[in-house]
Amino acid sequence: MVLTEYSWGNNRRFNSYAGYFKKTFGQRVQKLTVDAGFSCPNRDGVVARGGCTYCDNNSFNPSYCVSSKSITQQIKEGIEFHSNRYRRTDKFIVYFQAYSNTYASVEHLKKLYSEAIEYPDIIGLVIGTRPDCVDSEKLDYLADLSKKYYISVEYGVESCYDATLKRINRGHDFECSRKAVEATASRGIKTGIHIIFGLPGESKRQMLDEAEIISRLPINSVKFHQLQLIKNTAITKEYMQNPNDFYIFNVPEYIDFITDIAEKLRPDIIIERIAGEVPPRYLAVPAWCSLRNDQLLALFEKNLEKRNTQQGILYRN
Repeated sequence: MVLTEYSWGNNRRFNSYAGYFKKTFGQRVQKLTVDAGFSCPNRDGVVARGGCTYCDNNSFNPSYCVSSKSITQQIKEGIEFHSNRYRRTDKFIVYFQAYSNTYASVEHLKKLYSEAIEYPDIIGLVIGTRPDCVDSEKLDYLADLSKKYYISVEYGVESCYDATLKRINRGHDFECSRKAVEATASRGIKTGIHIIFGLPGESKRQMLDEAEIISRLPINSVKFHQLQLIKNTAITKEYMQNPNDFYIFNVPEYIDFITDIAEKLRPDIIIERIAGEVPPRYLAVPAWCSLRNDQLLALFEKNLEKRNTQQGILYRN
């Protein structure tokens, strides 16, 4: 049996994050999440208060990831945490995840990022932030850093529709996201985005159309998340009052939907994640029988094979 090798350099039917790193570095590279104690302009009153209606950072931070610990200590504990599962991994990328990780002065960012990249076996940084928390000075600094290290900036875009962004109290519009992505990519910095499916008021058709919209952005990677209703968040209260305003996927439907998304997505965009994962204790509404991301990924790949399809097959430039 001859296995097809696709344009991204392997025989998987989508452009996977693991495949990208193996092709780029010749081996598995592990992310180490850290919490550097950043805030968010959508929480402290600069943009708004209360944050995005769906947000609870505690629901996705690893146990070792606590802002009261130094960056160095979190990296050390992160390496120990992952070494039990991935014993042969010896290259790591530090992921600044919680809240908005460019929401500070350049001087403060340099201090934090330098502490991370100076740790042994760290080859780069992934920096999660908002599109309204970057400027030319910060991006120029990251561009200089990217000449020596792997640097990626991940923007929480969440939706391509301004009505949705307003409804979830995001505090910026899609044009803000587009400008930030373009400014980042134009400097040669690797650029990723997050998109959430199932936000209130969006139809399945609107969500599917986002594959074409984001394919026109100069991005390297994308994370897709299904909406998860976290206890004590504003969006969960909204769902309880108006469930008909939400399109909630079941597992088979979501796998088919993500397959549709992949078919329309530009083939050089790396799909880093097809779904989000939250510990069940945080969920107000039980989600998908607690299926793990690797199980969902296996279902996705099986569906690609069943439909004899691949990422980008319906992409039109």
